[in-house]
This record gives sequence, structure tokens and C-alpha cells, in this order.
Amino acid sequence: MASIRTAGALSRPAHRAARRPFRWTTLAFLAPLIVYLLLFYAYPLYRNIELSLHDYTPRAFIQGNPEFTGLENYATILSDGAFLRALGNTALFTLGSIAVQYALGLALAVFFHRGFRLSAVLRAMFLVPWLLPLIVSASTWSWMLNSDNGIVNAALQAFGIGQINWLTSPDTSLLAVTIANIWLGVPFNLVILYAGLQNIPATLYEAAGLDGANGWQRFWRITFPLLRPVSAITLLLGLIYTLKVVDIIWIMTRGGPADASTTLAIWSYREAFGTGQPDFSPAAAVGNLLILIAFAAGLVHVRLQRREERT
Repeated sequence: MASIRTAGALSRPAHRAARRPFRWTTLAFLAPLIVYLLLFYAYPLYRNIELSLHDYTPRAFIQGNPEFTGLENYATILSDGAFLRALGNTALFTLGSIAVQYALGLALAVFFHRGFRLSAVLRAMFLVPWLLPLIVSASTWSWMLNSDNGIVNAALQAFGIGQINWLTSPDTSLLAVTIANIWLGVPFNLVILYAGLQNIPATLYEAAGLDGANGWQRFWRITFPLLRPVSAITLLLGLIYTLKVVDIIWIMTRGGPADASTTLAIWSYREAFGTGQPDFSPAAAVGNLLILIAFAAGLVHVRLQRREERT
């Protein structure tokens, strides 16, 4: 018995010594990721919060002595008459974009999943909008939707429809930038949803066909339910991306006319960089509100995912 205890006592330090290199190796592999998250996520978030809690002017940036204002910047933007309009525009622009992007992306993914001779070529062509620089895409849409010589109005006039001031009318400017954003987002939805379809066993469709299920029944009872996890992450990523869209709207309408296409992201950008008198602190406060919205959407996604795993 004594020899057994002695052997056990000797083996414990050796076991601990064997685990130490493993821990250090693990930390060494995690170190680049931790540094990346600290530098590009934690520190910018801290700086944004710090900006929103002080009165940062260009002079304060140079002198380094901004006045601490607490939540005054948040109170200012929430009481501003433009806040509710920007919030409503953000909701319409975001929800409209991701709903149509998802529907078109899913329809195209199901279409290409069938497989035919030119399937790969056409899928590659649908990725072109995703690969183009945003400034090129926005400029192209601005030209296409031009009131006087745009190709869209020319096509509508061929069917007897009069001129539509897409970018200069308060009634259509938000719709115009939403259409452009939908065009840019469809390829992303197509790629993700098509990859999800590849993971659905073909035997399920064969069994459903033997049971007499038609195409719609196979889609509604097999494809759509099994794509639910992929659809959830696709919609979440689409929501986060669309909330922070600035370049498309800024190039096409600059948030106008009369703030008709001003979203929270555009409002934040315009406060910080869009005028000759930058106001960084309210801009940071608006940006933090967008972060909170995206964070809330992420929490809802996690909660729904956990509920899905339990069932």
C-alpha cells in the first residue's frame, strides 16, 4: 500500500508538469485572436463609449481636455425631432432589405440547387454585384435612377409611365436606396442558403416524392424547416450589415431630400464627417444605439437557437 501511495504522489507532479506545456501552447495559439479582438473590437468600442460621454470638439481632440457630459449626448439625440424619423427610416430600410434579399436569395438557391448545365456559370454571374466596389455600385444605381436620363425612367416611359424622381423626391428616395441595397445583398443570401441546401440529404426528397409530395410540399415540409438554422444566421448577418450601411445611401441621396432617406447610420456619419462643423460626441452616441440594436438582435438569435436545440 505504501508503494502505491508513493507512486501516486510521484505521478501527480509529473501529470501537472505535462499539462503546463499544453496550457501554454493553447494560450500561444489564442494570443493572436485575443490581441485582434482587443485592438479591433474592445478598444474601438471603449473609445466610442468614451466619445459619447464627453463633449469632443475638434479643439478638444487637439488639446485632449474634453468636458465630461455623462448621458447628455444621448438625451440630446433622443429628444431631437430627427431621431424618430431616422429610426423609422432605419426600420423600413433594414427590414425591407433583408426580407426581399432573403426571399430572392432563397428562390435562387432552390432554383440552382436543381442542377443544370449552366448552373455554375449563372451562379458566378450572380456574384458580380457582391464583388464590385460599393462606390461603383452606388454610382451605377444613381445613374440608372436619374430623373432626366436614367435607364429606369426610360424603360418606364416605354410602358406609358411618367417620369419618377427616384432620388430627389421625399416619397421615393428611401425606396430607391433600398432597391440598390437589395441588389447588393441578394448574392450573399444566395451563397449562404445554397450552401445550406447542399447539406440536406437527397434521400429525404426521394422519399417525399415516393409518398406523392409535390414541389411546394417538399419545399415547405423539408427544405424550409431544415434550412431554419442557416436562415437564422443569414437574417442576423443581413440585419447587422444593413444597420450600418452608409456608403450606398450617402452616394445616392446623402440622406435627403429633407432627411427622407436618413437612417441612424447616415445621421451618425453626417454629424461626424458630413458637415464642416464635426460633432463627434452625438455621432458616437447614435453609433452606440446601433450597436445596442445589433446586440439585442444577437441575443434574440442566441435565445431562439437554444430553444431550437432543446426541442
